[in-house]
Amino acid sequence: MRQFYYPRTEAEAADIVRSHIASKMPLRIAGGNTRALIGHPVAAEYGLRSTSLSGILAYNPAEMVMTARAGTPVREIEAALAERNQMLAFEPMDHRGVLGTSGEPTIGGLFAVNSSGPRRLTAGAARDHLLGIRFVNGRGEAIKAGGRVMKNVTGLDLVKLLAGSHGTLGFLTEVTFKVLPAQAETETVLVSGLGEAEAAIAMATAMALPVEVSAAAHLPFTVRHRFLGNRLPDGAATIFRLEGLKASVKARLQTLVSALAGFGPVSRIAAPESRMLWQEVRDCRAYADGTSRALWRISVAPSAGHRIVAALRLEAGVDACYDWQGGLVWMRMEADPEADMLRRLIKAAGGGHATLIRASEAVRASVPVFEPQAPAVAALSARVKAALDPDGIFNPGLMYQEKGER
Repeated sequence: MRQFYYPRTEAEAADIVRSHIASKMPLRIAGGNTRALIGHPVAAEYGLRSTSLSGILAYNPAEMVMTARAGTPVREIEAALAERNQMLAFEPMDHRGVLGTSGEPTIGGLFAVNSSGPRRLTAGAARDHLLGIRFVNGRGEAIKAGGRVMKNVTGLDLVKLLAGSHGTLGFLTEVTFKVLPAQAETETVLVSGLGEAEAAIAMATAMALPVEVSAAAHLPFTVRHRFLGNRLPDGAATIFRLEGLKASVKARLQTLVSALAGFGPVSRIAAPESRMLWQEVRDCRAYADGTSRALWRISVAPSAGHRIVAALRLEAGVDACYDWQGGLVWMRMEADPEADMLRRLIKAAGGGHATLIRASEAVRASVPVFEPQAPAVAALSARVKAALDPDGIFNPGLMYQEKGER
């Protein structure tokens, strides 16, 4: 069983790291440990978690900037923001449903994996909202990068490098990020009965309109029943979200409904069910099914997603649903993960990324969980890793296996 350290200060975390450098013993880096099943299994007897580094350090609603210790629960952050009618605009996903994990997601953890939900289309990813960080590197040094305002940087942008690094480059202790005003009104327009190719066209049509659609997703008939307690209309559901002031949403809603009427039956979902539906889309409720069947998260051009799924279905058992106007595909495999076949199809469709979010430990140990890097990118990544974690003690092998491991 892995033994975890829970440092209460950054200095204590740095001491722990230095002691493990001296003993050449790797560390499993984690926050709330809710995403512990993503990536290759890490061979580390000891773990370093940030949950005791908790608390909001600074929050200026007028500047829309917050600073918090990395182990602060996301629910605490969101509660403080809600009191001032503000929000994390990038809608970080809660992975506990699809992974079957427990614990509390932390603010540092969501930036470490660059977690981004349905509003990614219009608001950007988590890393786009991260302004500054403090972290302990693999030399046991406390490092500060970025600041409380967005500005250009030269050389290595450590803020962007740490976001999405899954704890392989450093142990986050503090994060500073921007927030945005919460949306006063939320409405969802739903078109029923579209096939996946038709839905792609409908979503492209809606996103091209001057109505500021903030999210667009397609829920095929195979997963529709998992949303809103099976209260959605019959057939596949292609859904579009409008947000903003009530009068503005009402006017834009009429334009959107008129534009989509030719695709099929159109209905509306108002708050609070609209908010609940998009939270379920955010958390991939379709595949929070209590199984360990392989689940892929695929990011491609919106027009390519359904084509990749259709091609893969000719060779393997696949179920899928779509977010980000079809550019984010959640794909559950009925048997083998078919990693090589999937990535070959992605390349043929113009490129993209595939991450194996869920699978058994044996499968995660035997296939490339993250998108294999091109030689030039791999060389650069190795140089960054060597600069920040020269002894390779942080999450060794989690993202990319070393030569000889397979």
